[in-house]
This record gives sequence, C-alpha cells and structure tokens, in this order.
Amino acid sequence: MAQRSIIVTGAAGFIGSHAAQALARAGGRIIGIDNYCDYYDRSWKEANLRCMAADPSIEVVEMDITDGPAISRLIAKTKPSAIVHLAGMAGVRPSIQRPAYYAKVNIEGTAHLLQAAVENQVGKFVFASSSSVYGNQPKVPFSEEDPVDQPISPYAATKRGGELLCHTYWHLYRLPVFCLRFFTVFGPRQRPDLAIQKFTRLIDQGKPIEMFGDGSTSRDYTYVDDIVAGILAALDRCDRYRIYNLGGSDPITLKSLIAEIETALGKKAIIEQRPCQPGDVERTYADLARSRSELGFNPKTSIREGLRKFIGWYKEFASEYPLA
Repeated sequence: MAQRSIIVTGAAGFIGSHAAQALARAGGRIIGIDNYCDYYDRSWKEANLRCMAADPSIEVVEMDITDGPAISRLIAKTKPSAIVHLAGMAGVRPSIQRPAYYAKVNIEGTAHLLQAAVENQVGKFVFASSSSVYGNQPKVPFSEEDPVDQPISPYAATKRGGELLCHTYWHLYRLPVFCLRFFTVFGPRQRPDLAIQKFTRLIDQGKPIEMFGDGSTSRDYTYVDDIVAGILAALDRCDRYRIYNLGGSDPITLKSLIAEIETALGKKAIIEQRPCQPGDVERTYADLARSRSELGFNPKTSIREGLRKFIGWYKEFASEYPLA
C-alpha cells in the first residue's frame, strides 16, 4: 500500500514540527512548508529541523503560503491526501502593528491553500484557528456555538476570517475542513515570544519579567502533545465542515502561572508590573464537550506536569537555541 502524503504548513515551527513528526510516526510521508519569516530568529526553526532530521519521511521546503502559483505547483506535484494548515502570523500584540500583513498571510495564504486543495482533489483539510476568536466573551467556558463576531485584535479577526473561508470551500466544493481552535499551546520548542518560554528564560537568568495587568487574567494552557493528538484525531475523522476547541480546560491566572514556573525552576521572579495590553483578552477557557464527544479528545497533561516537562527540555536544549 502506497504511503499517504500529507502537506504540513508551518512545519519548522513550534506546533508544526511536533505535528510533522507525529504524522510521520503514524505512517505518513510529510511534505512540510515553511517560509522562515523574521518574526523570530530563523535559528529556532533550524534547531527544530535538526530534531526531525533523523526521519527520512519528512521533507521541509522553503516556501511562502502567500505565493499562490508556487503553492499550486507543489500540491499538483505531490498530490497529498490531506493538508494540515498550521502556518500563519501569530501573536495578538504584533498584529496591531502589522494588520495588513497579518491579513495577507492568514487570510490570503489560507485561500491559496484551499483553492489548490480543490483543484487537486485533496481529500481533507485541517485548519489551525485560535481561541482568540472568542474575544472577551462574558460566558465561560467558551463553546463552539458561542458568537464570535466581535474579535478584539487583527490576529483574532484573521483567524475568524480563515474559518469563514474554510466554510465557503465546504459549501462550494464539499472540501472537508475541520477548524481547530487552539488554546495557548506550550511545551518543548515553544516560540521565544510566548509567556512560558520568555518567563522561564528571564527568571533563570535573574532578569525581571513584565507582568501586564494585576496578574488576574487567565489562560487555558494546553500541552503540545495534547494538541498534536487532537490534530491527528481531526485528520482521521475529517469528513465535513466542523469547528472544535482544543484546550486544557483548566485555566490558570497569570500570577499563578509565574508562581508555578518559580517552583519548577527553583528560582524567584523579579516582577515588573505593566498596564494591560490592547488586544489581550481577559481569559480563555475551552468547553471540550464537542471535541471529547466527536474527536475523542482528552488532554492528559496538566499545567504543572507540562511545566515540569518544558523546563526539563529547556535545561537540556538551551545551548541549541538562541535563548539569551
């Protein structure tokens, strides 16, 4: 039986590199796409690639998803059975400074991939969305049935736009698409701009960390292995248009998160309090009823256990990443 080919966009990134490896272990031939953008140091992604180098079934090509003709040629050539679309410009705060670029990458890039998928009879499409689409919902936990028509950052708006494009391609062409709303993913290889990575590095070095607000904002952190399990389950079951939350469903306040990192590192944080940032939501909290029932999604790693694993990775691999 021929090995199935799967395109993974953003394959050299944090979640993408973990997903590519898991899909390869499950028997796929992975064609990764990444443009190594300057959002953070390219050497981070090159270090991720070294982690994947031992697997001959993973190939990562340098390509931008906004290059429609190149995307079309690649998909026509490789004839993948599925596309797992994890690439995109991330980050709420930077999106406020570069809204047009976020729209170009996250909406136009998604449109190129969807169109090429239809033109080449790709059977399944999995799209990485975000809990940011919920905005400042007064009701918690957040359900896929909740209204998401009031995003509070350009990043959130582009992710909702991507979901709507996905629905359009299901409606017009019956391309099966599952949209996965990720809730604050953390774990080994986490991007340098994300809170847990940044806080760990600065606390370890005895440098101050910035705490925006009074520490009462909360996030539903989700360990990367649980997210990847959700991606694989979604890919296996993708047969229509559907949206799913993938979260830990156990929010923690910013103040408590810092305390947990202090405990795991065995060092105290020097905290500099700052005003709340525009675009940041007050809390996230995933309702997992649908994803548990339909995907069998069941997060296994608690924030405390996940931090222990992350800091173990940090101590072992700090020399391979530009952590200074």
